[in-house]
Amino acid sequence: MRNVFRIFVVLCMGFSLFVVEAADWPQWRGPQRNGISSETGLLQQWPRQGPKLLWQVNDIGDGYSTPAVVGSRIFLISNRGMKDEFVQALSVEDGKIVWTARIGNVGNPDQQPSFPMARSTPTVDGAWLYALGSDGDLVSMETQTGKVRWRKSLREDFGGVPGIWAYSESPLIDGDLVIVTPGGAPATMVALHKETGAVHWTCNVPEGDPAGYASAIVVDAGGLRQYVQFMEKGVVGVDAGTGRFLWRYDEPNKGPANIPTPVARDAYVYAGGARIGGGLVRLRAANGGIAAEEVYFKRGLPYSIGGSVLVGDCLYGTTDQGMVAADFLSGDVKWQAEGIGVGSILFADDCLYVHGENGDVALVEATPEEYREKGRFTPPGQPKRHQEMEKAWAYPVIADGRLYIRDLGVLWCYDVKAAD
Repeated sequence: MRNVFRIFVVLCMGFSLFVVEAADWPQWRGPQRNGISSETGLLQQWPRQGPKLLWQVNDIGDGYSTPAVVGSRIFLISNRGMKDEFVQALSVEDGKIVWTARIGNVGNPDQQPSFPMARSTPTVDGAWLYALGSDGDLVSMETQTGKVRWRKSLREDFGGVPGIWAYSESPLIDGDLVIVTPGGAPATMVALHKETGAVHWTCNVPEGDPAGYASAIVVDAGGLRQYVQFMEKGVVGVDAGTGRFLWRYDEPNKGPANIPTPVARDAYVYAGGARIGGGLVRLRAANGGIAAEEVYFKRGLPYSIGGSVLVGDCLYGTTDQGMVAADFLSGDVKWQAEGIGVGSILFADDCLYVHGENGDVALVEATPEEYREKGRFTPPGQPKRHQEMEKAWAYPVIADGRLYIRDLGVLWCYDVKAAD
């Protein structure tokens, strides 16, 4: 049954405008932006010392950016100092640099608490990639060379207003459009033609919300295709065709920072509010638009920076108390365990891969029955923190049987394929 599911996913991706191989991880949170990999044949139990380390690179530049992996190349954003934020392409084989291309400066260098650094994940779309620097510089580049095709500034071209910690969004490609969130008014969210960067539409969200730190997703519900984004003042939905503002959900907006990307299935959207819990809304057609009706908001549900994944009917993520599994539609907690604490998460081949904020990495069986850890290790040569509050915030990535872990200036590559 698992192989049938994999074939179905591959066929669906084959008909997509987003041309990637099944084993690629071409953008933020994977092929469908949901933290789910369709790969199988992976280790179900790790050796005591962890999976085999294939290579480690110790000087990729600073940053919290997650890699995008397509074919033989790894793409990620880093910075050296406050004047040089750049995209770099590395070899999958050994992590060696193929090319680098500057984006711009690091955004909001005087932020408090101070974490000025590269944050976004590049989005790879065939021969081109799209990268958003922390200062709001959006660039389209050739994947082979890094040559810039076009460039926009969210601040200068759209009057963008980022949050305290600058821009963290990873661009969304949907058909012929690239979607980004400048924040503020009048262009809270914009859709640009991906070939030229020309404006397709702009959306002024009421109150002119500053940008949050999440990335937009596509949701089809209530008869409308929508872009759903977690802004500084709450979760919003925008008509994908016209840019018309549709709905807002404010309840998750009561924490200190709106960071996790929302999780959606059918007409339901989940969002975690930092340190307060998570809420689910149901989207339905109403008066020519969309109404967002709250199903629940509960404390103790996944809310951490590391996001959540939906596997079957169960939502998995972390809080300050550790890992949580909860029923998606009811919010009822199935189990809670300390695990490796707060962390970022992805799902592949019946398992959850968790990169803890403490730097550890764990493999956990994805089951609503109980917490079942299948291995844990600490990558060697952990980087020195710039300050005490700084944590390991980069998300894990799975591509072609390899696990990629990034932490500041270090990138590790592990072989997680099961033996034939």
